Amino acid sequence: MRIAICDDEKNIREFIGNKVEKQYPKAEIIFFSSGEELLLWDKHIDILFLDIQMNGKNGMETAKELRKMDKKVIIIFVTAIEDYVFQAFDVGAFHYLIKPIDDAKFADVLYRAVEEWKLQNIHKKKTEEKYVMINNGGVHSKVMLEDIVYAEVFNRKVVIHKLNDEIEYYGKLSDLETVAGDSFFRTHRAYLINFKYVEKYNATTIYLEKGTVLMAKQNYPEFVKKYLKYNQRG
Repeated sequence: MRIAICDDEKNIREFIGNKVEKQYPKAEIIFFSSGEELLLWDKHIDILFLDIQMNGKNGMETAKELRKMDKKVIIIFVTAIEDYVFQAFDVGAFHYLIKPIDDAKFADVLYRAVEEWKLQNIHKKKTEEKYVMINNGGVHSKVMLEDIVYAEVFNRKVVIHKLNDEIEYYGKLSDLETVAGDSFFRTHRAYLINFKYVEKYNATTIYLEKGTVLMAKQNYPEFVKKYLKYNQRG
C-alpha cells in the first residue's frame, strides 16, 4: 500500500507521515512538497493526503490533473479553511481533514480510506477475471470485460471495440450489458461504455480513449451519478 502526502509545509508532511506510520507501519510513505512535484510522479498512489492551499499549483488544480491520469487514487484533502471542502467532491475526493488535525478524526478517516482501498482491490480482481464468450461464425472467442472500451449495436450485430481490435457478432447489447455489470453504462440505446476508458464527457457526448459515443439526454443524470460512484470505488 502506497500512501502519499503532498503539502508545501514540511512540518505538516512530517506530522501526517508520523501518524500514517504509527497506524500502518508496513505502508510505503512518499512525500511531495508541491502539486507540480506530485504530478511528475509516474507510479500509482493508493491513498493521497493533499493540501488545498499550496504555493504554485493548489490542491484542487493538482487533483483535477491527477484524476486525468489516475481515477482510482483515494484523495483526502487537508485544509485550514472549511469552505474549500465543498469543492473537494467535484474531483471525487474520499474525505477531508481540517487543520489543526484531530487525532481521532485522522485515525478514522485513514482507516476508512484503507478499507476502501481493500475493496477496490477486490473489485479489480473480480473485474479482471470476468469475461464473455463471443460466437462469430462458429468461432468462439474469449473477451475480457476490462479490455472492452465500448460496444455498439449496428444492423443486428454487436460490435465490441477494444483499444487495438474490434469483434462483431450477432446478438443483443442488452445481454452484454447484463453480464458487464456496474463498471459499464448504457449511454444510449446503441452504446454501452466502460467507465474505465472515459476521458471526458458532456450532456451529449462521451469521449473515450478510443472513439466517441452519443449520450441520450435522459440518461445523462444517471450517468454522472454512476460515474462518480465508480471513481470513488474505482
